[in-house]
Parts: sequence; structure tokens; C-alpha cells
Amino acid sequence: MNDSVSSDTHVRGAIEAILMVVDEPVAPADLAAALDVPEPSVISVLEGLRDEFANPDHPRGFELRATDGRWRFYSSPLYADAVGAFLVEGQSARLSQAALETLAVIAYRQPVTRGQVSQIRGVNVDTVVKTLSARGLITEVGEQGGAVLFGTTTQFLERLGLSSLDELPPLAPFLPDLAAIDEAS
Repeated sequence: MNDSVSSDTHVRGAIEAILMVVDEPVAPADLAAALDVPEPSVISVLEGLRDEFANPDHPRGFELRATDGRWRFYSSPLYADAVGAFLVEGQSARLSQAALETLAVIAYRQPVTRGQVSQIRGVNVDTVVKTLSARGLITEVGEQGGAVLFGTTTQFLERLGLSSLDELPPLAPFLPDLAAIDEAS
């Protein structure tokens, strides 16, 4: 057996094993460093695994996805109902309407201060921001004039199944003509 082939098989197996035990998505550079192989080789293996697991002729219960440039196994959307039925009630408590609205403002306007979110929503959002932060969906990303700036986290992207914020759906179709509102001000 060719040493190159056995080495490639070992790297592929090691990447699969690591991805099976991680709690958060892993950067290709971290995998490359742990396995002492070039990062482009790791990326090639990750992309190959992603494509293999996405084969529609052989559907699997999981998929390999990149989120914000980091890789992780996720359960397949094909089996979301089965996974949802299996999970114990309350393990993934739903967000309130206020939390969803606040999260949407932060996602689309980030970085944004708590005061700016309150102004947009027309209500105090202190408690909701604490809840979203505790759930790991938002985080402090800086400061502006003494006020903390908030943005979404990688966990937010993961929960929505997005690889980046660029994949958020456009809001324009759901909003009044903002140009007319700006001219009236």
C-alpha cells in the first residue's frame, strides 16, 4: 500500500474523529496544526467530506457544514422532525416575540448599542439583551461613546443554518419605502 494513500486516509479519518467530538465549529488552520498537515490539504478533505455526505443518492442523518469559515457536523434538515421529537421538551426553549424582534434588530443593524435597539423597538430591551447574551446568540463587539456595541455570534449563525451574515434574507421587500420616509424627515 502506498504511504501517501495511507497518510491521506489517516488525515481524513482524524478529521472525521475530531469533528465528531467538538462542541463548536473548528477552523481548518486548527485542524492542520493538530494533524501537522498543510491547511489547503485539510480544506480539500473537508470539502470532499461535505460533498460525500451531501450525496442525494445516499442520504445521511448528518451533514458537514462551514459556518463563518469553521467546520462542524450538523444533523440533516431532512430529519429535523425526528430530531425534534427526540429532544426532551424545554431543552431548547423558544425565544419570546420580544427576544426575536430584538435579535433581528441586532442581526441586521450590528454593531448596535442597546439604546439604538430600544429606540428602534420603542421599548426597553435591557432584560431581553441579557437573555440573548446568556443564550450565546449575541455578544459585546466593541464600544461607542461609552456605550457597549452588540453583534451576533457564531452560535446565532449555526442556529439559523447560515454560513455568514450575508445569507440573512433581505428586509427591503417587507418594509415601507425607506427613501420616502428619509425625505419626509
